[in-house]
Amino acid sequence: MLLGSQLRRLREARGITREAAGYSIRASESKISRMELGRVSFKTRDVEDLLTLYGISNEAERTSLLSLAKEANVAGWWHSYSDVLPSWFPTYVGLEGAASLIRAYEVQFVHGLLQTEAYARAVVRRGMKGASEADVERRVALRLERQKYLVVENAPEFHIILDEAALRRPYGDREVMHGQLQHLIEVSERPNVRLQIMPFSFGGHSGESGAFTILSFPESDLSDVVYLEQLTSALYLDKHEDVAQYEKALKELQQDSPGLDESRDLLRGLLQLS
Repeated sequence: MLLGSQLRRLREARGITREAAGYSIRASESKISRMELGRVSFKTRDVEDLLTLYGISNEAERTSLLSLAKEANVAGWWHSYSDVLPSWFPTYVGLEGAASLIRAYEVQFVHGLLQTEAYARAVVRRGMKGASEADVERRVALRLERQKYLVVENAPEFHIILDEAALRRPYGDREVMHGQLQHLIEVSERPNVRLQIMPFSFGGHSGESGAFTILSFPESDLSDVVYLEQLTSALYLDKHEDVAQYEKALKELQQDSPGLDESRDLLRGLLQLS
């Protein structure tokens, strides 16, 4: 995505159309669009030809961008789990790992970054009916590996709003749910985690369209991305007007939900009932 955004910036600065750029590398306009969105791999020859077309002759700048192209083609650690993942999800895992700020609203179950191993196993079993135990365990292992994002040096900020429905809907037995609620209380104390609960008592709210995640990146060239998961696919929205609508909804959810301390008290109350 970073390389694609830089190529787009260079193309637009020279006033070159996507069609003309595509012609220069023997490709279609739609391929240039996919390259600029970071949705396809990059051939070194294509990047070299585009840089020449865009008038980039400085050797240091060319070397930097070509190095970025090589990095972009290196498979991430999560690709080893691709056999147990839906086709659209590896892209999300890569974006999640590159984000400096992750904002989300979840209503069906606890967000994957906050699930205990036992709770994650119950969720995966429910979602992968008929899968072998080995495949279930690999999917759980991926989820636990993703959670390391939150505890490494320079970990992203994670702002999450959980609907009370996600906390009352049981996955696994009472012991599993008890452990999950206890984990949420503990993880909510982390300095980079902002956890709020949207209670039933509030009534209707701005999260009426369902769960969503907004990913923000440290590179100024990259726009925010909204991730929407569906039954058989997922949407990645990065147009400013689309992102703005979800940011507005999330801001309202944050304002309407109890604060951090009150939300923690709600979790403690649910823990006593579990």
